[in-house]
Amino acid sequence: MRRLNTGAILVLLIAGCAGIPLPQTEQPQSQQAVTSEAGQRAKVHTELGGLYLSQGNLGVALEEARKALAASSSYAPAHSLMGLIHMQMRENAAAEESYERALRLAPNDPEINNSYGWFLCQTGRERRALNHFQLALRSPLYATPSLAYTNAGICSLRLQDDKAAEEYFMRALRLDPASDRAAYFLADISFRQGRLAQARQYLGDLHKRADPSVETLWLSLRIERKLGERDLEARLAAQLRRRFPEAAETQRMLQGQYD
Repeated sequence: MRRLNTGAILVLLIAGCAGIPLPQTEQPQSQQAVTSEAGQRAKVHTELGGLYLSQGNLGVALEEARKALAASSSYAPAHSLMGLIHMQMRENAAAEESYERALRLAPNDPEINNSYGWFLCQTGRERRALNHFQLALRSPLYATPSLAYTNAGICSLRLQDDKAAEEYFMRALRLDPASDRAAYFLADISFRQGRLAQARQYLGDLHKRADPSVETLWLSLRIERKLGERDLEARLAAQLRRRFPEAAETQRMLQGQYD
């Protein structure tokens, strides 16, 4: 059974890399055609850079991105990768410049639009981000639209628009029934809106696919508490203490802070 790391959700959900786990992760290949020898070298170095980035090796990822751009400065995915690396390094001005270069070269590339949309979402420009997610979703060549729908859902949550967020997450889950992130957020929305049985179902399905994370355990515990299932609540509390003794959620539980 896979281990679900929803704690990384808000950091690693970009299609350029993901979840963004790459993309924990789910990094579809860019649709940009590569015909020249220099372009092939750029593609190889970009893919290597994405792999290193997904493993948390920013230094080597940065070097591979530089090699890709040295091979072909017109290879848009290399600029997008550079943007993602700068984003991870919290160098937002450099990240934006790289993403803008990528989009000038390939304005309709769905992976680049999704990745740039996530960057915009993380830097407080959620409405602009939603426009780029929509651009990504319009492409018939986009291999993993569930990523853009999930990212759009998270951006909608940041805008406090639960209705739009829920619709985005449901679309993501329909396209990819194994989307743990979409399932988690749907469970959270359902819980906050008092639909406890539905929230429990989303998490139950999720836990059949992946080991519980601290976030999903904490949400499950609060659901069972609201439902009055004290035995289940006690078992989840014991599991939370045993597996995540130092987590903020565990401390909140020990202090009786369930809301």
